[in-house]
Amino acid sequence: MENYLKWMLVLAGALSFVSSFSNASEQTITLQHDGLPRSFIVYVPESANSNSPLPVVINFHGGGGRAENYRAYTKMDATAEKYKFMVVYPNGTGRYKNRLLTWNAGTCCAYANKNKIDDVGFIRKLIDDLPKYAKVDKSRIYATGLSNGGMMSYRLALELSDKIAAIASVAGNMHVEEFNPKRPIPIMHIHSVDDPRALYRGGLGPAFPLTKYRVEHRDVQEVMDLWSEFNGCQKGPYKYKDLAFKTEQGVQRAEKWAYTACDHRAEVVHWKLHEVGHVWPGGKQDVMTEILGASTEVINASEIMWKFFSQYRLAK
Repeated sequence: MENYLKWMLVLAGALSFVSSFSNASEQTITLQHDGLPRSFIVYVPESANSNSPLPVVINFHGGGGRAENYRAYTKMDATAEKYKFMVVYPNGTGRYKNRLLTWNAGTCCAYANKNKIDDVGFIRKLIDDLPKYAKVDKSRIYATGLSNGGMMSYRLALELSDKIAAIASVAGNMHVEEFNPKRPIPIMHIHSVDDPRALYRGGLGPAFPLTKYRVEHRDVQEVMDLWSEFNGCQKGPYKYKDLAFKTEQGVQRAEKWAYTACDHRAEVVHWKLHEVGHVWPGGKQDVMTEILGASTEVINASEIMWKFFSQYRLAK
């Protein structure tokens, strides 16, 4: 019963967090799409120049989460303040209104997939509407997410590459029936070989908490190779970094592998983590470690993906 209640707290988004930048501009916006009310949080850093169009990172919560608490968990607002970009945190859909929300990432996950929710169309409309709320550099819109949210960013790389300049997935692999990209797109993937839920080497993962729902995962390296071939990368993968971080439990490692010399500079970068769980690196630490595995500060996912994103923009 104790574990059941803990999962209810996590998945229902009942953990309480407070943003460090309460004076910055933030709005919760609702729009109608495909007969449903859809919502998202827009965060504009206080440090931004109000006269300059801002790049945008769309950050998707994981399965069972919601935007408000996921936003505080990743701590991406702090990175947005430092580098002056806007963050959009959309909400998925679920049977309990604003709890236990998921994304239709192609062949996953749960409610959104089962009900064929048009999440790609929702994000297209969201992007088109963003200039109503802030000045946006439409050539510099990027997508990321954790777990099911990372899977959603992969789907956008395939189906919304006319709007999205680059993606970065954290602990969520590509889940689509057909691999048919329209153009080379820069890809970053952050994943632990010891992830207990989104299995690094592929296979049938454990049941989604409180359900019998299970996901068949693809091998991460297989997907990296697939994208590097499509992007026309001529070199790699080469290891560029090997970082270590000591914890009370041992030593965590982060290896940076990259495929380079790609068409249109669309590199494929893979951060391969060790002794780390199903988590957002550099986010809030020690959240449900008995189920999600070890949190980590060996890298800061928000920082490294922004440095990756900032190299790219859509061609006019």
